[in-house]
Amino acid sequence: MIVGLDHVVVLVRDIDAATNTYAALLGRKPAWRSIDEGASSVLFTLDNMSVELLAPAAGASGDHIRKTIEANGEGLASLCLRVEDIARWHRRLDRLGLRPEAIGDGGSRNLIDGASLSWKRTRAATDAAHGVRLFFLEMNGLRPASEIVAEAPVTGLDHVVVETANPERAAALYGARLQLDMRLDRSHADWGHLMFFRCGDLVVETVKRAGKDYSDGRDRLWGLSFRVGDIVAARQRMLAAGIDVSEPRAGRKPGTQVATVRSGTCGVPTILLQPPARV
Repeated sequence: MIVGLDHVVVLVRDIDAATNTYAALLGRKPAWRSIDEGASSVLFTLDNMSVELLAPAAGASGDHIRKTIEANGEGLASLCLRVEDIARWHRRLDRLGLRPEAIGDGGSRNLIDGASLSWKRTRAATDAAHGVRLFFLEMNGLRPASEIVAEAPVTGLDHVVVETANPERAAALYGARLQLDMRLDRSHADWGHLMFFRCGDLVVETVKRAGKDYSDGRDRLWGLSFRVGDIVAARQRMLAAGIDVSEPRAGRKPGTQVATVRSGTCGVPTILLQPPARV
């Protein structure tokens, strides 16, 4: 079964510039740096998942990532879900017609401290996932957490947003096939059709926006919502670092406050979310 979201991949042009930007956004240091297979990678590990920045390495080996960025710009590229038993999950993906790749071994060495980490992974066929790149990982160990270096840091991810051309098809994929627990299914004339699927302690949100043209039929990874404990203090910290953030406002869920991050995200639509106070 899927136990949670391991990480999201954000394609960036300049790994050093993007690392500095996300360090300012998150209020944390990178936890992991590596160079492998034509890519430079930096991971920020939060309380419940990691954000991986991925840039083309110098030379021809990085051409695939470079061309992808040239075609689509910087932004979200993949969802990587963590599973308990990759062999069992691979069989399930195959039975469900998601045409998974053969299970492969992966590994990385951290350039920060020399630590190593390994995993097994597979990937669903992108067309079978309606345009979203979905990876599945069985990890052999845990990444270190990103050190907090500023007040009011981002604590974790609240939800990742997938724009869908077909809500019924998305419900079948994320709910029935991937067995994520549907927590919300709601339509509204102004903002469209929303569905929330619980994935560990965060949410995969699918949305078909009212009035938007989805004639190509593809789903797309769209944006991220980061949790903060104090949205006013987090906004002030980011403004001081040169990141443009809107004034906080009431969120759709009662008791929440949200603010839109308008710069410093490498093309990823991003909001900050302060959850309701616990009684």
